[in-house]
Amino acid sequence: MTATSVPVGEAPLGALVAPEPDERPDLWPSTARRGDDGALRIGGRGLTEILAEAPTPVFVMDEADLRGRAATWAAAMAEEFWPAYGMNGGEAFYAGKAFLTTRVARTVLAEGMGIDAAGRIELAVALTGLAAIDGANGADEVSRAARLGLHGNGKSRAEMRTALAHRVGHLVLDSADEVVLAAGAVRDLREAGVYGPDETGRVMLRLTTGIHAGGHEFISTGHEDQKFGVSVASGEAARVIEAIHAAPELVLAGLHSHIGSQILDLTGFREAVGVVLRLRHAHPDAAGALCEEVDLGGGYGIAYTGADPVPPSAAEVARALADAVRVTCADLGDPVPRVSVEPGRSVIGPTTVTLYTVTGLKRVRLGGGAGRSYVSVDGGMSDNIRPALYDAAYTALLANRRPNPAAGLVRARVVGKHCESGDVVVRDVDLPGDLATGDVLAVPATGAYGRSMASNYNLFTRPGVAWVDGGRQGWVLRPETIEDLLRLEGDA
Repeated sequence: MTATSVPVGEAPLGALVAPEPDERPDLWPSTARRGDDGALRIGGRGLTEILAEAPTPVFVMDEADLRGRAATWAAAMAEEFWPAYGMNGGEAFYAGKAFLTTRVARTVLAEGMGIDAAGRIELAVALTGLAAIDGANGADEVSRAARLGLHGNGKSRAEMRTALAHRVGHLVLDSADEVVLAAGAVRDLREAGVYGPDETGRVMLRLTTGIHAGGHEFISTGHEDQKFGVSVASGEAARVIEAIHAAPELVLAGLHSHIGSQILDLTGFREAVGVVLRLRHAHPDAAGALCEEVDLGGGYGIAYTGADPVPPSAAEVARALADAVRVTCADLGDPVPRVSVEPGRSVIGPTTVTLYTVTGLKRVRLGGGAGRSYVSVDGGMSDNIRPALYDAAYTALLANRRPNPAAGLVRARVVGKHCESGDVVVRDVDLPGDLATGDVLAVPATGAYGRSMASNYNLFTRPGVAWVDGGRQGWVLRPETIEDLLRLEGDA
């Protein structure tokens, strides 16, 4: 590619180069580094070894990194909310929507996290993973499933019945209607003999706190005008809490707050703590007891490019939340609750890199001597919809070799193969001037929402997710084939 000047108003050439793993380790899996041959290595395997078993496009997950991040979150919550510090215990539930398979479930559960599921299939996968690790240790089903949660709006009575039958630790209700459905699900279980005649269902309630946080309007979930939760400001939350207290089939185990996603500033979480705990204070049950748990949700951000700030660590998050809970409860004169959080992106996101092969190069002249190089790759919006959906920014690194410094840089846009002008993988990145067809690009921090939101648009098959660990490699999810898609068709 020939170097060109950048369009007016854009960052100077050289400002958008992808950081190497040793320059910004927070963007990359913990084992990522350049090998002696100049190619990227992950999990003790060189790029050639990885691609020999998992051709592009492919997600590559560093399993050791996943174990470490899950263990770090579990340990941070356990330490900062340790009863010896005057707290009442803390847990981290992995947000399965980020990316969930049985293997991922087993990994995060084995490192001490729970799992928050959004829907019956995520719950089924989480239960399968849990049985695989705890069943072998002789744990009974009830104690196992206390480590799981079912979340989301619009849950059916049948979904709630399933969650309650397994006695999940968190069944998070989202509306007044769901209170009625949950009570009905408990009656169903009593009639079926799954519950005793007086056994109750433990539920939580999701609140809309009015605190607006997040990187994009679509992922900011704490403001009033959106689908999740019941409003504190309007008084609806208070009315639903009293409805739960009045239902003989239910016990209000806790309150839940989720203010957004991809949040890098902890101020909003501290404010949410105050809103939730004041509401808790105002609504004890008939015996005068306060609900025993608050779940402060997820949304903890990560870095995607070199321009992003280094995000707060799990320890910093846990300490900030613990301080806010301690101070607020002291002001209210209340006992501290058990506290849980739901990190997803911050656990799985940086563990995974997407590898693409460059399939075409095109220079576009924009006038005034400026230009842009369009770099086509063998994937696109079907394996990462976030740039099209959220204007999400990513970066890309030449992965199969070191570039020739004499070739300079070009301002580039990495695009996919789909029949859409908005099919963009990386909107703006400075790539080596000697980039050529057949080179491999690595896009970091794709573990969250890439494969989980993937589609078959244009009848593309969804890429596989390979795991690498200590020089070994296998499939978390095998790549789809044409035969897989054809098997779904009905009669011709």
